[in-house]
Amino acid sequence: MARSHLAFIISSLLLLPLAFASIAAYGDISPEKKSKVAVEGMVYCQSCDNYGSWSLSKAEPIASATVSVICKNNKDQVSFYKAFETDGKGYFFAELEGLQMSNSLSDHPILSCRVKLVSSPLEKCNLLSNVNYGLYGSPLRYERKKLYRKDYEVEIFAAGPLAFRPAHCPAPTHY
Repeated sequence: MARSHLAFIISSLLLLPLAFASIAAYGDISPEKKSKVAVEGMVYCQSCDNYGSWSLSKAEPIASATVSVICKNNKDQVSFYKAFETDGKGYFFAELEGLQMSNSLSDHPILSCRVKLVSSPLEKCNLLSNVNYGLYGSPLRYERKKLYRKDYEVEIFAAGPLAFRPAHCPAPTHY
């Protein structure tokens, strides 16, 4: 009886690699989708009525404004930097191609990346403001949005909205 158990165990051990080889081959049939990261947001020109506040009521979107996405590693060194331009409606969508993330929680984009204002094409509205931390870096927000592409999926984070402010605002009139 002991010999039959021994023979069964030995034959099982000999067949085990064949089982794993077929599982590995099956894994090659459908490649794993890669995950990428993107940031979206809006850039506005803040109304003179709201100068000195974070309010964006009466704000106008800025086409062709430039923002930057900056990510730092756990040693506070810049690990990713890229500038992006808004579309005709002031919206930016920034796929962070080349962003390297480790398994460390501190390297996760929601903790390590910020969006900053860079420049506005509008002569009348090109001063940086700190609305939603546009000067020092607006933190990313997770909003449970994904974009599904053919070979990968994109995890979308949000920042801002950010705003430039007018260089000259008329003095308020009090009646």
